[in-house]
Amino acid sequence: MATALKPAETIRDRCSPEEWQARVDLAAAYRLVAMYGWDDLIFTHLSARVPGPEHHFLINPYTHMFEEMTASALVKIDVDGNKVDDTPAPVNRAGFVIHSAIHMAREDAASVMHLHTPYGQAVSAMSDGLMPHTQTSMIAGHDVAYHEYEGIATELEERERLVEDLGTKHTMILRNHGTLAVGETVAQAFLRLYFLERACEAQVHMLSAGRSGLHNPPQGVEHKVEEQSSGAGMAMLAQGLAWPALLRKLDRHNPGYAE
Repeated sequence: MATALKPAETIRDRCSPEEWQARVDLAAAYRLVAMYGWDDLIFTHLSARVPGPEHHFLINPYTHMFEEMTASALVKIDVDGNKVDDTPAPVNRAGFVIHSAIHMAREDAASVMHLHTPYGQAVSAMSDGLMPHTQTSMIAGHDVAYHEYEGIATELEERERLVEDLGTKHTMILRNHGTLAVGETVAQAFLRLYFLERACEAQVHMLSAGRSGLHNPPQGVEHKVEEQSSGAGMAMLAQGLAWPALLRKLDRHNPGYAE
């Protein structure tokens, strides 16, 4: 049962410092998605697990544009889709199905992000999937899984197949649908999604000139890039370098997410 706020009590008043930080980071990610032009009106969804044993997670109210998301506006739900806090804001059913599946199955998936960008959808519809013709696609490609399209993801039965298809990977192309990334932090999930989206964008531009003149990278270089862009280095790059810079950019152009 959802818990009502007491008079004059704010969401922040009843949050642990850890939950509030997760809310701030996730709200920032929503606004950054909008800033990069990856949003789709009020559709698609990003989530973050609330620290603690309850297996609650935060997701967008199905009422807000991404550019106006705030830490307080995010809705806390459980893995059954029940709202934990008393709020009139609805939650996107497909968002619940996709995100609850991954949060339940992957302990390392503290954040899950899913988009419907034109470039991501274009690559999701290509039989070859993501092609290893750019440095960015090689950074992203070794960690990409694929999930077959089953219609709008509103059926709980799809959760098992989503989890099975993702396996131990950290990004996924949902065929004929879009892209997805997970991370131990919001920062990691966002950076993985950034590389995947940039790779998809480059591929669409690349193929617009035709396939006949494509240069294939030398044999073995894909594996080399995989080694160079995996492990602790990615976490440090995301959390220690890219994310603070992204927040500074957001503070300049669209502050207010931490409210």
